Amino acid sequence: MSDCVIGLCGKDYVLLAADATASFSIILMKDSEDKILKLDSNKLLAASGETGDRVQFTEYIQKNLNLYRFKNDRPLSTHGAAHYLRHELATALRRNPYQTNLLLAGFEEEVGPSLYFIDYLSSMQKVPYGAHGYGSYFSLSILDRYFNKEMDVKDGLKLLKKCIDEIQTRLLLNTPQFIVKIADKNGTREIALDSVSLDDDEEQVETGDKMVE
Repeated sequence: MSDCVIGLCGKDYVLLAADATASFSIILMKDSEDKILKLDSNKLLAASGETGDRVQFTEYIQKNLNLYRFKNDRPLSTHGAAHYLRHELATALRRNPYQTNLLLAGFEEEVGPSLYFIDYLSSMQKVPYGAHGYGSYFSLSILDRYFNKEMDVKDGLKLLKKCIDEIQTRLLLNTPQFIVKIADKNGTREIALDSVSLDDDEEQVETGDKMVE
């Protein structure tokens, strides 16, 4: 729950953000932990939860999706990968549950961008935006108010930064660093939020009839 994972799906891209904090009990172990795993050339998987479960499950999914690609000479679609994830969590739920919550992002030329919300109880839903962890209590209301599916990448990054700023201001837990990644027609890559500013009144995010100041 102390992890913060946020995702939003724009008109031709998907953005994922996750805090980079790794802790043990009351001890901060590192602030550069990457919780967003690249599954293949067009899919990203952001995970929150117990470190052991998170790392083991996400790497297990990554290796099996690669195995599927080698055996069938084509990658699994994002929709198919989401169902595979849900099935594996549901199977484990009856044996040795994984305490991990997931956001799966992908982009395909025929389908476009897609984002799937999956929790540790193996419930799954395709969503325009989502969040896991304590950070969701602060970010979901902002996303509810300002999200617009026609936002371009720049507007999406500004909205994501607004959510992160609110988490860093309001949340008692220390989350100084966030890692942001994107999936679009050019593949997957990391994006720096340093250049995104919300300070100037002139820099406002137009979102249809709504506006992020």
